[in-house]
Order: sequence, then structure tokens, then C-alpha cells
Amino acid sequence: MDMARTRLHFLFLNVGHFLDHLFVLIFATAALHLMIDWEMSYAELIPYATPGFVAFGICAIPAGWLADKWSREGMMAVFFIGIGCCSVLTSTADTPLQIAVCLTLIGMFASIYHPVGLAMVVQGRSKTGIPLAINGIFGNMGVASAALLTGFLVDNTGWRSAFILPGVLSILVGCLYLLFIQRHRNEDENTAEALEPIEEVPISRHTLLRVFSIILLTTAIGGFVFQSTTFGLPKIFDERLNDLAGTATLLGWYVFMVFSLAALAQLVVGYLVDKHEIRIVFAWVALLQSLFFFVMIQSQGAIALLVAIAFMLVVFGQIPINDVLVGRIAKSEWRSRAYALRYIVTFSVMASALPIISWIHGTWGFDVLFAALSAAALIIFAGALCLPLFKAVNTSAN
Repeated sequence: MDMARTRLHFLFLNVGHFLDHLFVLIFATAALHLMIDWEMSYAELIPYATPGFVAFGICAIPAGWLADKWSREGMMAVFFIGIGCCSVLTSTADTPLQIAVCLTLIGMFASIYHPVGLAMVVQGRSKTGIPLAINGIFGNMGVASAALLTGFLVDNTGWRSAFILPGVLSILVGCLYLLFIQRHRNEDENTAEALEPIEEVPISRHTLLRVFSIILLTTAIGGFVFQSTTFGLPKIFDERLNDLAGTATLLGWYVFMVFSLAALAQLVVGYLVDKHEIRIVFAWVALLQSLFFFVMIQSQGAIALLVAIAFMLVVFGQIPINDVLVGRIAKSEWRSRAYALRYIVTFSVMASALPIISWIHGTWGFDVLFAALSAAALIIFAGALCLPLFKAVNTSAN
């Protein structure tokens, strides 16, 4: 594959990851305004987002299967255009039930990206830590921009525009991606696979099952941690940064700043897992999560802001680790389905986390949630220590 085409394709994949996380979190900030418009409490409104996250998870399996059997590039085009159209449709909702249906449709199309896009990111590479980290940064910038963009639009043009503008942008990107793949449709689609270095880790069936079990366990718990922090952070800052964030726009800026700084941790972790034993890197990341969540209990004001930056650094830092593990042990012909299995666990847990977050917040507040997150991170730490040795890839291939 031509180097210029490879780089442009990687850019499209990165933009896709940005948009994927942007769309699924627009409602998290828009809900703060809908609480006033629809006269509902935060705890009452948030569960309407649950079906969307359920679809985000369960639809990953058919998306991965279609990508492996039909076309990964074709599925990416469906992702861009489909999720954009559904976002525009969401802007027309007038009731909580209508917005729940629209968010479910967004979740269905959002489910395409991770099993398909990540399989394309690692395709043809032996060292996958840095590419996955770069791709992850784009995803997390989507998380960050969701709060910033939505907060700005809510303050200036209303919550509906927060769904319309990204939707139109995604449709335009999808059209450009279709032109891109159409232009190169006569090129050998198997070129990258033919050049792909031998990357399978020579492990027994027992060890393979052990690794996948640990991946699924840490994925499930990590999904709960990720959802609790990314979805809950706007509300956490709304409560704990009273003197620092007085408007939705300013609140969005604080969330954007935290997520943007934290996203850079993926580059560090991506480098480390390419150079060092994954088990040790994973264990340290989980241990630091537990520590920072514990410190966050009862933190307020500027201290809460600093601690939030710290725990988001290690929450985002964990993201590329399991993806690197899957990429190393899964063969190319079923890699999309392997990623689909990982992400159906992630997003199913993320969906179930919403009512749990709502219940904990409504009953005890965020202090209890941070105590639970600290304990959850310790379980991830134990799981990481149970991984077998995975030496760094020594080849110079990229």
C-alpha cells in the first residue's frame, strides 16, 4: 500500500475514533440543560441513555462479523454516514422516549468503529502500541470535545445544535471516505495483509484462554471505570467546581482540559508496552488508578480538578493495553471479531453502569462512587499480575 494512502487512511480512522466518542457523550452534557427544559432530575434523565450504550455493545459482534466477511472499509463508510444521520435525527426529539430511541440508533452505528477501525489500525504492523495510542488520543479528544462543544452550543444556540453540527460533519467525512476508497478500489486489498509481519505470539490454547479471560475481566471492570469517569465528569465538576465553573461553556472547558491532558498518557503507555513487559505496565496503571480514586473522595475545588487530571491520566492510559494484547494474539482473519468480543463486554458494562451511577449518585453521592472505583481498580491490578510474560516486540517494523 502506498505510504501516502496509508497515512491518509490512518487519518480517516483517527477522525472516526474522534467522532465515535464525541457522539456517544453529547447527551452527557446536553442532559444538564434538558434537566431544565424537561423539568427532570439528573437521576431521572440519565437512564434514557442506557439503550444507546446497550446497542453500542451488542451490535459490535455483527459489525465485526460483517467487516471480516464483507469489507472493513465498507463498514467504516456505513459508520460515518449512518451515525451522522442519526445524530441529526436526535436533534428533532421532543420527549425523553424519543431521545432514547435516537440515542439507541446512534449507539448501533457507533458500535461499528471499535471492532472495525482498531483491526484496521493494527493491520500490517508489528509494533502496535504507538499507533493504537495515537488512535486512542483521537478517541479521547472526542470525549473531551463532547463536553466542550456541547457546552458551548447549549449556551449559545441550544442543545439541538449540539447533535446537528457533528452529524453534518460526520456525513461529509463519510462522503470523502467513500471517494477515497472508490479511488483506490482497484488496488490490491490484500497488499497490507501480505506484508504483515508475523506477529502471533506462540502460546498454548490454555494460555490463550487465560489471556482472553483476563482481557475480558479487565475490560469489563475498565468499562465501568471509564464510563463512570467520562460520563460523570461534567456532573462531578458541576458539583465540585462551583466557584470555578459557573456556565455550561466554562464547565465544558474544564472537562475538555482534563480529557485533553489525560489523552497524552496513551502515548506514554503505548511506548511502554512496545518496549517493556505488558504485565508490569498494566499493573502500575491499575494501581495508580486505585490510589487517585481514593484521594478523590471528598476532594473539592482546585484539589478536585488536579486529582481528576491524575486519575483520568491513568484511566485513559489503560485503553491501549488490552487492544495491544488482542492485536498480538488474534490472527488477522478473525481480528475484527476478537475486537468485537472485547468491546461488546466494554460497552455492555458501560450501558449497565449508567443506572448504577444514577443510583449511587442519587443515594450517596459521588464519594461512594469513587470508593467503588478505587476497589474496582484493585481488581484490575490483580488481573494484570496474572498475565503471562509478553516480551516487547524487537523488530524495527512499524
